Amino acid sequence: MKKRVLFIFGTRPEAIKLAPLIMELRKNSSQFDVRVCVTAQHRDMLDQVLHFFEIVPDHDLAIMQPDQNLFDVTIASLHGLNDIIRSTKPDWVLIQGDTTTVLTAALASFYHCVKVAHVEAGLRSFNKYAPFPEE
Repeated sequence: MKKRVLFIFGTRPEAIKLAPLIMELRKNSSQFDVRVCVTAQHRDMLDQVLHFFEIVPDHDLAIMQPDQNLFDVTIASLHGLNDIIRSTKPDWVLIQGDTTTVLTAALASFYHCVKVAHVEAGLRSFNKYAPFPEE
């Protein structure tokens, strides 16, 4: 049975780091049903990367509005991701980074009892009680 994998990201750095993984899993379409959801937390810069890697999102929340604050970004992301996760029913949600998009994707996934994989450098210190800051 195929694993349903939902990538969620909203910024250029997240897209750059997740694009190779998206492309690799899509090569294995017999094993993975890959979906991409963007919040477009950084619309212009994100679109440049999506175009470069020829990634067309399955879902685009387009959360950015004039004069919004972090509360607005968080609420819009969480609300939109609730609907996306509920409708797509992924086995895994893949995220990267430390943005509001990542926070809300992890939280919405947890609320829906969906496994989350956070792509990052990993625990290079090998000590979970004294990790490097980026761990």
